Amino acid sequence: MSSIPTRTVVHALVREDGTVAGEELYEVAGLLGMSDQQVRLCVKRLVAEGRFAMEGRGRRAVLRTVGAGPGLPLVPEVEFVRHAYRQDRGLEPWDGRWHAFAFAVPESARAARDALRDALTRLGAAPVQGGLYVTPNAIGPYVRAHAAELGLSQALSCLSTRDLAVGGTAEPRALAARLWPLPEIADRYEALRALAQETGPGAAEADGAGGADGAGEADAADGAGAAAGLARAVALAAAFSEAMLPDPLLPPELLPQPWPGTTARAAAADAWARLAAAAPAGGPRLFRLYGEVLG
Repeated sequence: MSSIPTRTVVHALVREDGTVAGEELYEVAGLLGMSDQQVRLCVKRLVAEGRFAMEGRGRRAVLRTVGAGPGLPLVPEVEFVRHAYRQDRGLEPWDGRWHAFAFAVPESARAARDALRDALTRLGAAPVQGGLYVTPNAIGPYVRAHAAELGLSQALSCLSTRDLAVGGTAEPRALAARLWPLPEIADRYEALRALAQETGPGAAEADGAGGADGAGEADAADGAGAAAGLARAVALAAAFSEAMLPDPLLPPELLPQPWPGTTARAAAADAWARLAAAAPAGGPRLFRLYGEVLG
């Protein structure tokens, strides 16, 4: 059902008090297609790495984060996500400017050079040729800050232009299609949309539907529904992150219309709102973090 790494599931189920309940972890991991053996081995590695301490064993164990606890890569940066939703609402129109960043760094500083390239890629810039990146978004302050941290300020050149041609291609939409892998980005958003709009028994349980006769059966149904909701939340967060993190967030003026990202993000926000409303009190901090991101 899922290609989500097991350790990601562990991190996603950390509650506000820094603990992960073993029973909940095994239930959710199982619903995501992971075996008990996978979970046991993952927990063992995380404890050995010093990321968690464990009290008890197996499904009765309680994991507790060590120190500040691990980060949660399933949650993209708030500013990044909010910019995407502002674009979807037509609140971030493109001014027609391309922003270019060039640098020449000697081989002796390869690590810093590679780190600057990675930062530019994460910020959505596309490589044009060796040491030259472009983007329609005004990311200059972020790029200069990264360059300063890496000691490369003197190696970085920045400029903006309305006149950009790459290999004879100058029309803005054609340039965007040439420089960024738009079909791949669209495919990831289609997968997110399909998951967010998924219907059926599992999705219904996750959203709090269903019932049972008798107190014992009701408790069992509540437990199954809660686990299904958590599994769906983890899967949705993973799909959202997988679609958003590689997205350069090009302005709508440069994208094919209708753009799958717009539909997928709207569907994801609706699905997350339903999941958050049905989430048990004191549940994983994932719900609070996504509430902040999508709020």
